[in-house]
Amino acid sequence: MKIAVNPPFILSILALPPLLAGAIGCNKAQPQQPPGAGMQALPVQTITVAAIPVAQADEYVATIKSRRSATINPQVDGNLTKILVHSGDHVSAGQLLMQIDPAKQEATLASQAATEQQKLAVYQYNQLQVERQRKLFAAGIISKDALDQAEQAYANSKADYESSSASRQEQDRELAYYRIAAPFEGIVGDIPVHIGDYVSSTTTLTTVDEKKDLEAYIYIPTERAAQVRNGLGVQIVDSTDKPVENTSIDFVSPQVDDQLQGILVKAPVRSPLLRNEQLVKARVVWGMSPKPIVPVLAVTRLGGQAFVFVAQDAGGGHFVAHQQAISLGDTVGNNYAVLAGLNNGDKVIVSGTQFLMDKMPVMPLPSGPPPAAPPGAGS
Repeated sequence: MKIAVNPPFILSILALPPLLAGAIGCNKAQPQQPPGAGMQALPVQTITVAAIPVAQADEYVATIKSRRSATINPQVDGNLTKILVHSGDHVSAGQLLMQIDPAKQEATLASQAATEQQKLAVYQYNQLQVERQRKLFAAGIISKDALDQAEQAYANSKADYESSSASRQEQDRELAYYRIAAPFEGIVGDIPVHIGDYVSSTTTLTTVDEKKDLEAYIYIPTERAAQVRNGLGVQIVDSTDKPVENTSIDFVSPQVDDQLQGILVKAPVRSPLLRNEQLVKARVVWGMSPKPIVPVLAVTRLGGQAFVFVAQDAGGGHFVAHQQAISLGDTVGNNYAVLAGLNNGDKVIVSGTQFLMDKMPVMPLPSGPPPAAPPGAGS
């Protein structure tokens, strides 16, 4: 049996719209688009990651101490009559600082001096007498017993005079203690006493510190005992972690402090910004090792995890921002040392990070050099 086909029906099939024809072939595979296709690429600045020597250091609290620091206490009792300096004054060795009322001691000295003169007169008289007695004895006029008595009186008066003279000299030296002088050149500290105060040997009058020879006293935990040695670098930093001075250890104590369980090390410092008894932060540099570093501003944090955005090649000359988790070490100036998560050659995005999302198209601008470590970071 034959089926008759109406010619107008055939024509209607041939005239199907293109949309329907396209729908018939919808199962054919479509070419993949690069990630972020259709979004405009954001221009970003990048730096190329490269490993540089980074200091391996531990931070401790150090105390600045002067090699010559004196607490001034009087050696005699009395009332203060003069205070000739102010706190912060620079004084020279032997300069008069204060004076205690010497009136009582001056009277004692005058009395002792008078006694000395009396003893001297007796001594001189007996000296003449013994010379006469010796001549008379030689002429046979007096007996040996009379000469012996004259010799004895002379010897006694001589010893008596010498004892009195020594006492007078002692009183004279003690009078000098009423004048308080600087033991060496330095800076006057706090002066807690006032004119008229009664002072004794237990009274602290002031301090004098020599500023030019300062040392940082650092206590290193005993766990580091095998690594502590002369010559290790030490960096003194202020409260903002800004370097104040770079120095090195020149003394290691052979003993362990029984209270702190630490090893005392000393490092000389010469910065005019440091003062005696000042507490500072000291970084002891154990060595150097190559590590990648990234600027602090390139690092973002999410839930305690640190991230950077890396310009990743998506093919065809396109780049996307890849959010890369990293492990951070110590800060090195304005940079972080990176312990894990980055490789040499990675292009870390350093601008516009607040606008970035993972897989977002970016257009890296010409890469800059890797950030440099600040001078003296490994000294």
